[in-house]
Amino acid sequence: MFVRHGAATAARVASGKVGNAIARSWTTPQIRQLHLSPMSRVPDTLASRSFHKTSSRRSQPALAEVEEEQPPDSSNPALSFPCLDAQEARTAALNRRSLNSGPEPSYTTGRHRSWHSHAPLLLDWGGILPQFSVAYENWGRLNEDKSNAILLHTGLSASSHAHSTEANPKPGWWEKFIGPGAPLDTNKYFIICTNVIGGCYGSTGPSSIDPADGQNYATRFPILTMEDMVRAQFRLLDAFGIEKLYASVGSSMGGMQSLAAGVLFPERVSKIVSVSGCARSHPYSIAMRHTQRQVLMMDPNWQRGFYYNGIPPHAGMKLAREIATVTYRSGPEWEQRFGRRRADPSQPPALCPDFLIETYLDHAGEKFCLEYDANSLLYVSKAMDLFDLGHEHQEQMYRLRLQNQSRSSPSQREGDKARSCSLALPDKPYEEQTAETSSKSVSEPVASNSMRPSEDLIKGLTPLRNHPALVMGVASDILFPAWQQSEIAETLRAAGNRSVTHVELGEDKSLFGHDTFLLDLEYIGGNIRSFLG
Repeated sequence: MFVRHGAATAARVASGKVGNAIARSWTTPQIRQLHLSPMSRVPDTLASRSFHKTSSRRSQPALAEVEEEQPPDSSNPALSFPCLDAQEARTAALNRRSLNSGPEPSYTTGRHRSWHSHAPLLLDWGGILPQFSVAYENWGRLNEDKSNAILLHTGLSASSHAHSTEANPKPGWWEKFIGPGAPLDTNKYFIICTNVIGGCYGSTGPSSIDPADGQNYATRFPILTMEDMVRAQFRLLDAFGIEKLYASVGSSMGGMQSLAAGVLFPERVSKIVSVSGCARSHPYSIAMRHTQRQVLMMDPNWQRGFYYNGIPPHAGMKLAREIATVTYRSGPEWEQRFGRRRADPSQPPALCPDFLIETYLDHAGEKFCLEYDANSLLYVSKAMDLFDLGHEHQEQMYRLRLQNQSRSSPSQREGDKARSCSLALPDKPYEEQTAETSSKSVSEPVASNSMRPSEDLIKGLTPLRNHPALVMGVASDILFPAWQQSEIAETLRAAGNRSVTHVELGEDKSLFGHDTFLLDLEYIGGNIRSFLG
């Protein structure tokens, strides 16, 4: 390609001026080769206008015409943007896909089991799933009295594939933590892991078909809570005939669900394990998830959630994942891994990924952007934001559920549509309040130097006062800081629980931040093994 058209033309192709005209005939390796070419870093000045013209519907000019359109040389050559070229190339490739198969990925990680409920599920905020499916996988054997079951809860974007199975030998996300002699010992326990409702790995979520009209739910899918997800899981346990769990175990979002399972069904759970979780979401994590949702929803391909017959919002998903990845690890670890090293010090600086840390984030976004359904990210992350085990919030949701049960018929739900779609932005922007005028909320976090948690949270966790609990945190975690796990442990103790084990891994033990729960078999896994017995 470069020999035939010449270096100048190749540079303009790299800049995007004629990239759309000929990229359709290129293979992925050829596009990758162009991105890595030194010539792509030195395009002529025509590149500075290229991205304003790529969407034009007029026919693209011939290569000879492009040569004649060159403006006079400027003082400096224009920068190239291979990262944007890659985005445009992916969009073009998705656009060329057959409409019969659709551009969406399958949102699966291989074969899993599925349980389907024909009974409706009433959700906390008034939505109803007339029927729903729960994808799950299991390991070990259920004993005769069905007393050895452990329910394993996942993080935000994980599937039910926590460990390899005969049907799906691909390693799972907790592969080394499950198995004979492992922390979740399959010689002793029957382990069940589900994909949460709202997800996209087999359980009912926004990408699923609404039985009412045969179309994807999209953003007609109802708002979820952590408690909704747990109720769906316990419907699955009912199908197994499991009356009481040996333990509820989870990390990150799963740590939140593990606590919620005990609060909702205290008589059906024996032990609680919550790793890198919280008893209620706090402003920093809410802010980070809000930012991810905003960049995703601003992607023009998101189409307010109705993108299932078109191009998925891969650019927004990529950026959202990059933001999330920043919160998953720690600064000290990245200092060791990347420092200030650049990917190619021999090249001049670029505005696209240049430092090693930038290329790492870029890779994380690229890997994820077509693996997970964008709407699932919105709904599941919002459910995390809404999480609050404080007594006042639980009472509010209980009253709301009672009201919604009386409006559960199809005709009554039709009359509530206006009410459910009435959200409006406030008339005035947020204004800072002085300390004298601001009132203390029951949802404020426990101060790091506080000796006693809030009475609201103590009362909310009282159902767990008789449950042995393991609460683990990591000092290098910035998404779920270690003080939030301290809050859980101290609240449980204040509620009367005398069987609380609280472990905090200092930076001498782990620099992996929030992702420690996925990586640290020695300390995370070892403490879980000892606790379960």
